[in-house]
Amino acid sequence: MQTKKTSLLSEKVWKLYVLFLVAATFLQTSASAQTALLSERLGYKSTDKVLIINCDDVGMCNSANLAAIEGMEKGLITSATIMVPCPWAPAIFDYAKTHPEKDFGVHLTHTSEWKFYRWGAVAPRDQVSHLIDPDGYLWHEVEDVYAHANPEEALIEGRAQIKKALAAGVPVTHIDSHMGTMQYSTDYFKVYVQLAMEFNLPLRMPSQSTMVKFKQPDLRKELTKQGIVFTDNFVYEELDNYKEVKPFWTGIIKNLKPGVTELFIHASKLTDELRSITGTAEKRSQEAACFTSDPDIRKLLKEEGVILIGYRPLMELQRKLRK
Repeated sequence: MQTKKTSLLSEKVWKLYVLFLVAATFLQTSASAQTALLSERLGYKSTDKVLIINCDDVGMCNSANLAAIEGMEKGLITSATIMVPCPWAPAIFDYAKTHPEKDFGVHLTHTSEWKFYRWGAVAPRDQVSHLIDPDGYLWHEVEDVYAHANPEEALIEGRAQIKKALAAGVPVTHIDSHMGTMQYSTDYFKVYVQLAMEFNLPLRMPSQSTMVKFKQPDLRKELTKQGIVFTDNFVYEELDNYKEVKPFWTGIIKNLKPGVTELFIHASKLTDELRSITGTAEKRSQEAACFTSDPDIRKLLKEEGVILIGYRPLMELQRKLRK
């Protein structure tokens, strides 16, 4: 017969064994998470080509909103990111709130690039005064932000933008950075990651080849260790050869790699409003047509076996990992 002391000892040994198994499983999962493609971690095969088609600059104007909504409802656009400081952001907030199944992120906006159509900060002006130009708007260019502002103010403004979207009822699924302000500087990038962790949201990240080019070969691995989720591939360097809209995106789709890839467009309706804002109105309207109503693009995606997803599965995975 087992003594009480022996029984307690056996129970203690058993508990230690269970803890060992849990720890071993966790370490094995963590190691595999760092090496496996995101697509595999999401439950797809290693050979699957999974694609996120993100529409940037939503909320910038009504023409952008209309194209994004049509592209998400009738076309191939799977997610969109909102420029919270812009005049038409409240309209897309309302749509996102009443369509919670759609994937909307925050397009962290620290610049106001157009000549006449401008916007300011969301945070109280006295807290981000160096982000504001002499005319009372956000600076035109990324270089202006770096020359006059600082990462702390960028953090305050980014946090205010995400909170405003959440308060408006937007079920925010991810973040990215307008004009790359939060990504081209190491100090600003730290703020970008801080916001992703603070709100537990996946973020847009360049492909490994791009990170090597910018002398940050280990950064993706470091963020993965912290539980931040991002795509395997991101269409960025390829944009250097971007000329005609449909041939360019056709080539991108034909050359997709296995894993999860994100491409971004600036879909907009071709209106007098859009023409008055930007010289890229024609290109933006062509992008909208490509990923909304073009039968060739739809057919090509099917022929290539491309699986379309939004950012929500990435958000769900990240929150599971960091729980």
